[in-house]
Amino acid sequence: MLDNVQARKTVSKVITPIVNLLVRLKCTPDVITWIGGLGTLFCAVAFVSQGHFLLGAIFIGVFSLSDLLDGALARRLGLSGPWGAFMDSTVDRVSDAAVVGALAYYFLTPSVHENSSIGTACLLALVMGQLTSYARARAEGIGIECKVGIAERAERSLILWIGMLATGLGFNVLPYSIYLLAAVSTITVGQRITHVYQQTHQ
Repeated sequence: MLDNVQARKTVSKVITPIVNLLVRLKCTPDVITWIGGLGTLFCAVAFVSQGHFLLGAIFIGVFSLSDLLDGALARRLGLSGPWGAFMDSTVDRVSDAAVVGALAYYFLTPSVHENSSIGTACLLALVMGQLTSYARARAEGIGIECKVGIAERAERSLILWIGMLATGLGFNVLPYSIYLLAAVSTITVGQRITHVYQQTHQ
């Protein structure tokens, strides 16, 4: 999402003052990563799983800023390295799973909002989202770059976030967002498997 040079410049202007403040407060990138991850986990349990989608979307949106801040802070402090990249990626997986898992809980809990088809789509999206990341990591482990696919993490997160926000505002599009998320996640896994197969059979 941020491959565009102008977009990167705009984001940099916004977060630079925040990064400067974090430096003065002596915050570390690891702390920012954990705040974002634990904050998202809390919002998933407290808000999303209970159907409070507007609050969930707002606070998850705020905590997701940690993805921008921890990397920028690490570069400012000269702390970029394998550990930070590993931990950031791991916490991201937990955060993603927490939100989608909370939605699955909401739609599969026996009550007036129970909807097995949407709940099943949540579970499919959960599994395929994790497989998308695993396929890339495993491919890179054998020396193959694997960033292909129609939906990286940023796109998948945005699909779900927009669905929750719009539904919280009274536009019930969340089911469609979940179905779309399940579809694009599955397609992306297929694209990555196909890519690695092609690279290993040349």
